[in-house]
Amino acid sequence: MDTFLNQLADIKVKRALISVFDKSGIAEFARTLHELGIEIISTGGTAEILRENGLKITDVSEVTNFPECLDGRVKTLHPHIHGGLLARPGKKDHADTLADLGIEPFELVVVNLYPFQDAITQKPDDTGHAVENIDIGGPAMIRAAAKNFENACVVTNPRNYPSVTAELKSKNGSIGAAQRIRLASEAFRLTSHYDLHITEKLAKTANAHFSEPGDEKISRVPGHLTISAPSHQTLRYGENPHQSAGVFGNPGEFIECFHGKKLSYNNYLDIDSALQLGADFHPDEISPEESLCAIFKHNIPCGVALAGSSAEAWEQAFATDTVSPFGGVILFNRKVDPDTAKAVDRIFSEIIIAPDFDEDALELLTEKSNRRLVRIKKWPDGSRPHIRTITGGYLWQEADFGFGTETRETVTQLEPDSNQQKSLEFAWKVVKHVKSNAIVYASGQRTIGIGTGQPNRIDASRLAVQKAREFGHSLNKSVLASDAFFPFADGVEVAAESGSRAIIQPGGSIRDDEVIQKADDLGISMIFTGLRHFRH
Repeated sequence: MDTFLNQLADIKVKRALISVFDKSGIAEFARTLHELGIEIISTGGTAEILRENGLKITDVSEVTNFPECLDGRVKTLHPHIHGGLLARPGKKDHADTLADLGIEPFELVVVNLYPFQDAITQKPDDTGHAVENIDIGGPAMIRAAAKNFENACVVTNPRNYPSVTAELKSKNGSIGAAQRIRLASEAFRLTSHYDLHITEKLAKTANAHFSEPGDEKISRVPGHLTISAPSHQTLRYGENPHQSAGVFGNPGEFIECFHGKKLSYNNYLDIDSALQLGADFHPDEISPEESLCAIFKHNIPCGVALAGSSAEAWEQAFATDTVSPFGGVILFNRKVDPDTAKAVDRIFSEIIIAPDFDEDALELLTEKSNRRLVRIKKWPDGSRPHIRTITGGYLWQEADFGFGTETRETVTQLEPDSNQQKSLEFAWKVVKHVKSNAIVYASGQRTIGIGTGQPNRIDASRLAVQKAREFGHSLNKSVLASDAFFPFADGVEVAAESGSRAIIQPGGSIRDDEVIQKADDLGISMIFTGLRHFRH
C-alpha cells in the first residue's frame, strides 16, 4: 500500500503562476481562472497579453519585490516564487516558515519553454543564439511544481487546458490527484526532452570545434547517447503476437493513416522503408513528368519504376515480380488519380502511401476496409541518425546520404551511353534500399530483377537473374547496380551471361583490376562510385 498516494486529496486552487512562451489559448484559460476567483501572477509578455484581454494580473516583480534583471535572465529565481512552488502547507514547519517569510503558495503553475529546438534549427551555426534560447527559470519552475504535485498542479502544454478547465469547473476550483500526477509526469518528460536537445547541441558543437585533429567522421559522433521520445501509440503486438510493442516519437509529423485499421509494428517498418526510398526520388528533385511507384514487402523493394504517370509506374513496378506485391506496401510520390487507383485495386495491397489522393480515387480505394491508406505529410530528409540496439548497448550512425556523385569514374574502356547513364543512376538509388548483399537489374527506369539478403554477392546476382527470368523479363542490354564491390570477376561474368551491358558499383576490391579487365574483355561499361550502400 502506498501511504503517500492514499493521503492525496483534491486541492483548492487559490493562486496561479503563469509564464508561457507559447501563448496559444492562454487568454481563454486565464479567463476561466479569473472567473473562478483564482489570483493570477504572471511575467513579462504573458502578463501583457493577459492585461490586453481585460484580466487583472499581478506581476512577478510585485511578489518578489525585485525587478527583472540581466536581460530577463533573472525574474522568477526567487524564494517568494520557489518557496511558493515547493511548500507543503500541510506540514506545520512549512506553514510556519511561509507565515514568517510572507510567502504564499501556488496551487497551479502554467509554464512552457523557449523553443530551443526551433532556435537551433533556424540558426544551426550560431552558438550564441542557441545559448540565449536556453530557458533556465522555466524548467526550474516546472520541476519544482512537478515535484510538489501533492500540493500543486503544473500545466506545460496548451492541449491540457481543456481538461484542467473542465475539472476546475466541475469541482468548483479544485483539481484532483490523478490529474496532478499525470501532468507532473508530462512535465518531467518535457524538461528531460528539453535538456536532451541542449546536451546534443553542445556536444555536437564541442566535437565540431574542439576535437583533436583526425578523422572528421569521428567528430560527428555524439559523446553521449540519450534517447528521449514520448509515447505515440501502444500497439496490439510487435513483429509477432506474443511480443508487446509501442511507437515512440512523432511519426505523425510525417504520415497520417486516415483509412483502415491502426498501423501495426510491421506496418511502421514497411512504411519507413518505403518513405526512405521515396525521399531519394523526391518529387521536387526529379522531372515533373516523372512519377515513382515502389512496392515493398517485408521492408524490401520488390518492384520500383519511374514513368510518365503513376498508373504506368505501377504497371512497370508490379511487372518486376507479380507474386510478392500481394499484401504489400505501395508508395507513390505523386497524387493518386482514378486510373492509378483502378490499376492498384486489381490486387490486395495492405497499405497505399502517397502525398495525396483524388476524391474519385478515394471513393474506390476506401471500399476495402482492410486496406490502409496513408498520406505523406513530409518526406524524411536524411538528417536523422540510425540507432539500433545490441546486447549491452546501442549502435549509432549517420543516415546513409549521398550517392558518390563527386567520386564517380568510368573505369572501363567503354563509356556508358546517355540512356545507360540514366538507367544506372536509377538502379544505384534503388540498390541503396535493398538488403545486403544486393543486386538490382534495371531496364530504362524500372527494376526487372532484384537479388537481396544473400550471404555472398554471386548468389545475389544469380537470384536477381532468376527472378527476372521467372517473370518474363529479358536482361538483354540491361544495367546492373551492386551495393558493394565485386570481390571477384565472376559477378561480371554472371552479368554478361544474362545480357547486361553496364554496371555501377562502389569499387574498392583488392581484385578491382581483374574485375575491370573482365568487363573490358566482355564489352561491358562499368562505373565506380567510391561509395558503398550496405544495408544489413
